[in-house]
Amino acid sequence: MKSGQFSIYRSSVAGVEAVRAETGHSFPKHTHDQFGIGVIEAGAQASLSGRGMVRAEAGDVISVNPNEVHDGMPVGESRAWSMLYFDPRLIADLLRDIGEGRFGAAEFPSPVMRNNEMAACLKTLFPLVIGTASQNALLRDGLLLSLVATAMGEGPGSSRDAAVPAAISRARDLIDDDPAAPLTLADLADSCGLSNFQFLRAFAKATGLTPHAYLLQRRIQEARRLIAMGTSLAEAAFASGFADQSHMTRTFVRNFGLSPGVYAAAIG
Repeated sequence: MKSGQFSIYRSSVAGVEAVRAETGHSFPKHTHDQFGIGVIEAGAQASLSGRGMVRAEAGDVISVNPNEVHDGMPVGESRAWSMLYFDPRLIADLLRDIGEGRFGAAEFPSPVMRNNEMAACLKTLFPLVIGTASQNALLRDGLLLSLVATAMGEGPGSSRDAAVPAAISRARDLIDDDPAAPLTLADLADSCGLSNFQFLRAFAKATGLTPHAYLLQRRIQEARRLIAMGTSLAEAAFASGFADQSHMTRTFVRNFGLSPGVYAAAIG
């Protein structure tokens, strides 16, 4: 189902969400709670993350890791892409299957990959995942394994999580454990043994977001999870800690490019 130029598809694979888009929308700094990997179909995109500024053009493979802060803007008027988003538990299962400890931490090490074989794999896999191609579970599952194995092996790797100080990790865990909780700056700073100002600077340096921006990301991810489970929009807004449904809707559109109502209809 479509919202403007966004399409979200029902997936034949548990733990995978498929999105196709063509838009000139510029996305502000945000995060996902899933792994994402896709291909630029047309145009080009620039994105800034902890890995620096990158540019992806038609035919390039793009990826993002859970909680990786990034933005995205078109180079020119618009760009088009197809994307598969993976539940981290599915990635863990796939890596256990691929196995033998070759990959270490589960992370896509490169935000842009110029790899024709991976791009071709994605273009073959996408219609199998959304059910528009003749169903061939053997082919589909083999392509999934090959895609993840290749993507995890691309590039030099990263140590983003290792670089986050233990004290900041404690504060981040407080937010992650209950995004709806009314945490204050003092609560978070106290959990780290830092002054409020020290904590603000350290958190932003370690995560790329202010504590409030990080909290908002976790809340909108929780709201999206609840909506996907069939929770009403009003209940999802309340349960995820938003002041009201309109605040959730504004944040949802800013981060995902479509309204929560359209998202609910697309996956319902």
